[in-house]
Formats: sequence, C-alpha cells, structure tokens
Amino acid sequence: MKRITTAFVSLLVFLSYATAQNPVSWAFSLEDNGNGEISLIAKATIEAGWHLYDTEIPEGGPTPTTLTIDKLKGAEPVGKFHAEGKKPKVAFDPIFEMNIGTFDGTVRFVQRFRITNKAEFVLEGDVRAQACNEQTCTPPLPIDFAFTANDLPKTIAPLAENKTPATSTQTLLTKDTLSITDPVYVATEVASITTGHAEIDKNPLWTPVIEELKAYGMEGNVSEMSLWWIFISGFIGGLIALLTPCVWPMIPMTVSFFLKRNAANRKKAVSQAIVYGVAIIVIYLVLGLLITSIFGASALNNLATSAVFNLIFFALLVIFAISFFGGFDLVLPASWTNKMDSKAESASGILSIFFMAFTLVLVSFSCTGPIIGTLLVEAATWGNILSPTVGMFGFALALAIPFALFAIFPSWLQTMPKSGGWLNAVKVVLGFLELAFALKFLSVADLAYGWGILDREVFLVLWIVIFALLGVYLLGKLKLPHDSDVEHVSIPRLFLAIFSFAFAIYLVPGLWGAPLKAISAFSPPMYTQDFSLYNGEVRPKYTDYESGMAYAKQAGKPVLLDFSGYGCVNCRKMEASVWTDPRVKNIIDNEYVLITLIVDDKTRLPEVIEVKENGRITRLKTVGDKWSYLQRHKFGANAQPYYVALDNEGKPVGPSYAYDENVEKYIEFLQTGLRNYRKRQSNYHNQSNGYTGGA
Repeated sequence: MKRITTAFVSLLVFLSYATAQNPVSWAFSLEDNGNGEISLIAKATIEAGWHLYDTEIPEGGPTPTTLTIDKLKGAEPVGKFHAEGKKPKVAFDPIFEMNIGTFDGTVRFVQRFRITNKAEFVLEGDVRAQACNEQTCTPPLPIDFAFTANDLPKTIAPLAENKTPATSTQTLLTKDTLSITDPVYVATEVASITTGHAEIDKNPLWTPVIEELKAYGMEGNVSEMSLWWIFISGFIGGLIALLTPCVWPMIPMTVSFFLKRNAANRKKAVSQAIVYGVAIIVIYLVLGLLITSIFGASALNNLATSAVFNLIFFALLVIFAISFFGGFDLVLPASWTNKMDSKAESASGILSIFFMAFTLVLVSFSCTGPIIGTLLVEAATWGNILSPTVGMFGFALALAIPFALFAIFPSWLQTMPKSGGWLNAVKVVLGFLELAFALKFLSVADLAYGWGILDREVFLVLWIVIFALLGVYLLGKLKLPHDSDVEHVSIPRLFLAIFSFAFAIYLVPGLWGAPLKAISAFSPPMYTQDFSLYNGEVRPKYTDYESGMAYAKQAGKPVLLDFSGYGCVNCRKMEASVWTDPRVKNIIDNEYVLITLIVDDKTRLPEVIEVKENGRITRLKTVGDKWSYLQRHKFGANAQPYYVALDNEGKPVGPSYAYDENVEKYIEFLQTGLRNYRKRQSNYHNQSNGYTGGA
C-alpha cells in the first residue's frame, strides 16, 4: 500500500500508464533446447509487494498468466505454457473459494516449439498477466513480442527433413481449436485478423475527462488513511499501556525523581523529563525500524495472506491473552534490567536519562509486551514497510506524553488515581480483547487450509461468548488470578459492561446471516455461513459502455461506471461490504444506471483495434483490453476497483472513487454525483427553454 498525498495521486494517476508504472517488467528471448526445439522464455521481474497468478487457475478464479500466439510460421508448439524452475505459492483464496498459485520476485515462463522450417520462422504474440498487491490489481494488458528467423539461436541446425507447409500449423492450431482460456492461445494468421483503427477515440463518449476529474479532486484514496489508522492504533495502544500496573505507578515515581534530583532548578527537571519522554519515543522507533529491516516490505505484504504466519499470530495473541488473564507474566531476563539500571547510575547527562528510559521499557515489558506484539502483528498485516515504525511512534508518543506533562505541571500528580485492583482489571479486559482478536488470524488460516472449523457461525458464537463473559467479569461476577474483590461496581465498569453485553447481543442476528458491517473486517466471509436469510446483492444493468450510456440517456439517469475485474479481490470486498448496505443498494438500483466493465474479460473482439497511445501502437484484442484502454484513455486511471459517476454525455459529475470500504464516504460519493447531475440537467433544460434567470 503506497502512502502519498492526494494532490500527488492526481498527477500519478494521469501519468500512470505513460510512465510505465507496471509493477512487472518482462524480457523475452529464445533458447536452443537441442533436437530441433527452442523455448520462448518470458522472464517476469515483479516488484516487492506484488504477485502474479499461475498459468493454471481453476474456472471462476482470477486471471491466469497466459500466452497468445498471433502469428506462427516454421514451427509448432510443444506442450503447455508454464512456469519453469519455480513453484507457485499455493494458498486458499476466500474471495474465489479455491486454492490459487501465485509468484513473486522473479519467474521464468516457458513455451517450447519444434522448428519445422528455420528459414520461414516467424513468432508473434503477447503475454498477459495480472499483477496484484494488497490494495489493487493491474489489468492483464498484452505485452507484445515478435521474433523472426534472424532471432533464432545460431546453434539451431537446419531441419530440412522436418519442413512442413506453414499452413499445416495454422490448420491444427487456430482460435477454433483452442479455448481462449488455455494458457496458450494461437490465433490465425495476422493477415487474416481484421484490424480496426482508433475509431472508438472519435466517439464523444470516449473523450478524455482527466482535467474535469482533477477539478473535482480525488476521493477514495485509503493510502494515507491506512498509515493514520496505524498511528492512531499505536497511540491508543500507548494510552492503554499507561493504565496497566507495570506503567501507571512508574509515572509519579519517575517524575518525582526528576523533580527531587533538580529541586533547586525546576526548569532543568522539566527539560530532563522531556528528554526522558523523547528517549522512550526513540527506543520504540528503533524497535519499529528493526522489525521493518528484518522482514522487509515484500515479507510484510505476504504476512497478511500467509496461513503459517496467521497461525503464529493466533498462537501469540492467545499467549498474550493468557498472560493478561494472570496465567503467567511475560518477563525479560532480570540481567537485562539490572544492566540497564547500573548503566543509568554510572552514566551522566543525557546518556543517563536514556538508560533510565530503557530500564522503564524493560521493566514494563510484562504489560506492554502483549500490546506491542498485537500492534506489530496488525501493522505487519497492512503490508506497508512504514507501518511498524509508524505504529511504534504512536505507541511511544502516548507513553511519553504523561511524563513530560506531569513534570511541567507537578501539581497534577496529586490528582492521579491511586494504584489498585483496577489496574489488574485493565489487563484482564485486554486479555478478552486479545482472545477475540486472535480468532481473526485463526479464521484466515482455517480458510487457507480448508479445515472448515471456523465458519462464520462458529466465529460469531465464540465472540458472543467472549464479550458476554467480559460483561460478567466487569460486573464482578467472574474472578481471575490477581483480581481484588469488587465491593461495588464503579460507573466506568458499569458502562463498559453495558457496552460489552450490547455488543454480544448485536452479534446474535449474524447467526442467521445479518451482514454485521461493524465487524466485516474481522469475521469470516458470508459464504462460509451455513444458513442465511440475507439477500442484498447489487447487479449491474449493463456490461457494455456504449449500450449502458444509451439506456441511461433514454431513462434520464446518471451512470455509475464500475471498472472491475474477475481477478480483482478488492472489487469483491467493495461489493460485499459496501454495495450490500441497503442505502447504497437503493441509490445504485434506483437512481443510477450501473455499468460494470471487466478489464480482464478475455472474450475476443470481432476485430483487433489499433490505438495510438503514448507514442506507440497498442493493439486491443479482447473486451477486457477495450475497457482497460477506456479507463486509461478517458480517466487516466489504471487500477481496479475504480468508480466514476457520469452524465449522459460521458462527463464526470463528481470525483472518482477508489478502494475504500467506508460506507458513509461511498454514499456521499453517490449523492454528490446525483446532486451535480440534477443541477446540470436543470441548467441544460433552462438554457434549452431560453430561461436566463431574469424576472
């Protein structure tokens, strides 16, 4: 997930295709296999954090990596197009409900050919592959290659005895004898393929509207939101850590130490307390940077979908929960604490303060360790290289602020709540939350391995029990180790208990299929539900741009253009979590004409369309090519999902919208388009009737 400013996004979107922001680079070559055979080598170099799909994908899955042969003379294919020397990473994909193989890093795809006539050898075609990361997918655009007899390896011997008419290959291998879904698709002779020209560009509905979209601004960009969310999560985690029995008592002790140490110079005491807080921030920032350097950006992206890591995360969070419940304490070796303590005493100045801060970090680990661990687990699954560091900064900032504030305003120390049993209660509450959060990771592993032990009903039942028990605990009816007797229920505990019971009751309808939007990011997908009474899908009215626009003009409605893909995971997420909202469904179904354009649709066009794009000729061979070109040419965008509201002339009536599962923002996006469309229609009718606004 890239984190860039909104203004910069606009520029990047406009330049995305022109500057070749394809996360995969391709290199083609021919190799001599001996015995009169050669191999076409398509070497893909994939950027960190992205992946390609295997050549063999079950029907109904995402777009596989495929080879299309447009022209072939003097040779015939042998075997299938496949990856060589590297096995795909196979994992269960919950969106497509199947095991899918992917590649990252560098991979070689190979297609063998038997030479039949060296002198007449011609090989032309393209490779298509869809690259995806955690946020978006690129359309499977054709990467063309062309070879002639001069490009054959010099070691290829003349094979006169194998000469066969070039037409024989074309007779055996044509678009009529091979399915377009096969990894190798051999078309007829290029001369027999009808080639059109950029007539589509002359259609007013295809006129670029990039500048108009810029004027409206970009919406739906979650890149900055994600880092802010990690920072806020870390900050909240730091505030929670303050309320644990390992940290809370340290605040008055440490601040009092600085004030007594510099009783005659309060200004110096305050400055040292501030340095102490800064030291805490630096220590945790270094920890975040270490996590980043150890894993790296590519590994962090893989953590979110790795079944093994999700099992490890599940086990870690369960251990943290047991620790918070009082089963045991996570304690670092005492020698570490003693060594830091002695360093603090022997050192002087800022170095002494730094060692004191390090001692606090070590001493408080039994309470802060599980919180930090949970934060780093969550940050890692965002797949951004900056996430652990940003999370640790938020955590450390919240932890350091009280030391500086109480040093500046020492009288506040008298108002601090005294240590007591409430501190242990905070740990236990965190234990319940850790246990609930752990189930999210077990669910991912369960889906990956196909165990089927944690479907949606089981998950919800466990959460209902956990939060009901949390409510019972907060009312003092459940006692765990290290808990004090609850003589009376305090007001905060009462409100927390009410919230916990209310949340447990909120989950109950989910057992019969209620969407439960509040936890859609945590619970297993709806398709794992054995019994459901819910039906709220949104279906497009049209899957063809021109036909849909013609109908919208006739009906007098604006168009909601949805650029999607069969292999677009985040498109499915938007459809499942946003479009199923009754308000969203009502607006789309009744106020808009929804046109969904699939950019990885492999249906062959009646004729190959040649368009000039960025100084070169691009050949559009499939329906998906056409819609992908429309998105690039008209809107300057190249990723899915991508939504834009249009009037009946093909001009935008609001900002574009990308992947963002915030329902309220999506509703605002839809309503903005409606308001602007109606205003534009009203102005058009007024002008047509000669109305000038006068009396």
